[in-house]
Amino acid sequence: MNQASHHVVVVGAGFGGLELTHALAGQPVRITMIDKRNHHLFQPLLYQVATTALATSEVAWPIRHLLRKRKDVTTLLANVAGVDRTGKRVLLDDGSAVAYDTLVLATGARHAYFGHDEWEPFAPGLKTLEDATTIRRRILLAFEQAERETDPARRQALLTIAIVGGGPTGVELAGTIVELAHDTLRGEFRNIDTRQTRVVLIEAGDRILANFAPELSEYASKALERLGVTVELGRAVTRCDAEGVVFGDKQLAARTILWAAGVAASPAAEWLGAKADRAGRVLVEPDLSVPGSREIFVIGDAALVLRPDGRPVPGVAPSAKQEGRHVAATIKARLAGDNTVRPFHYKHAGDLATIGKRAAAIDFGWIKLTGWLAWWLWGIAHIYFLIGFRNRLAVSLSWLWIYVTGQRSARLITQGDDDKA
Repeated sequence: MNQASHHVVVVGAGFGGLELTHALAGQPVRITMIDKRNHHLFQPLLYQVATTALATSEVAWPIRHLLRKRKDVTTLLANVAGVDRTGKRVLLDDGSAVAYDTLVLATGARHAYFGHDEWEPFAPGLKTLEDATTIRRRILLAFEQAERETDPARRQALLTIAIVGGGPTGVELAGTIVELAHDTLRGEFRNIDTRQTRVVLIEAGDRILANFAPELSEYASKALERLGVTVELGRAVTRCDAEGVVFGDKQLAARTILWAAGVAASPAAEWLGAKADRAGRVLVEPDLSVPGSREIFVIGDAALVLRPDGRPVPGVAPSAKQEGRHVAATIKARLAGDNTVRPFHYKHAGDLATIGKRAAAIDFGWIKLTGWLAWWLWGIAHIYFLIGFRNRLAVSLSWLWIYVTGQRSARLITQGDDDKA
């Protein structure tokens, strides 16, 4: 590598892209960070924005601010349209291009509807700040419209919230929404009792939190039911529309449907013309490079990385950060003239999911925790990974206030959209 002019282009300022950029500090490279949004998002807490517990500014930070001290990094707000592998250029949608010596695609994932994209207008997913504020708006508007509705059946449909998908996001949404309805909003309306809100969690499999140990899945189901959530298992959703959702032989009248059932990778594989799995994840080499292009790496949710037992590396923040560090180490080695191929080895940090404000399930493999202690450990872990003292303090105080009073402050209905609430 030509150390004096080596240019690393990173597409995506998520956990993986930022970790790689931080790990290359002090190296003889120029870095260009490209993202279609101007902020880094702490996605594990995005559901709390959607459910009025946190404000958007508490889970997202401007990329330029995070990299302001890195004179070796140039940040571009731009949409990528493709990659010219032969010419070693990243193509932008305005017709311009950015040349690279090493390219790292850390472009994340989007929600997927298993071939039913027509469901998206009725069942938004949760991947971006815009998704979160849209969901928050729909939930709050459902209560406002129920307050004015005089027909009992229509009112109950407005007070019914269906969540499709029993993974951590679905479980966390269900627990938080039922507490919002039963605790935070109680007594604020005159014509409805928000405690009559029905939250239904629909999972096609035989248990929720399928990646957790079976006993933790059972604990989570019982904890949700104690909160008042209805858990429906073993029935796949076959229809979503303005009137509700159909799963198995059941039809549920619900004016608010939230999608937490599936994800698809970003268009990285399409940009590269590379092989991908059914979810669109690039089939990378063991060192995370793209077959046929050793100078291109794909990390995070955009890559399919297999563990020794054949299972894919999970699409969570710790794995993306590990992959970012691994690629940074490979770039450093190549700068030093060492072109040895170093396979990536994933170290699983554990699975965590919170269930409302007083319970959680944690699976570290060697130890499994539930209940109040697990909830506190979950909170400490998430606060630790937040960026900056101010945000850690703000989130801690918000959680403490909710824990003590049940009140959530981020309940403003602001943006407009064409929702079906």
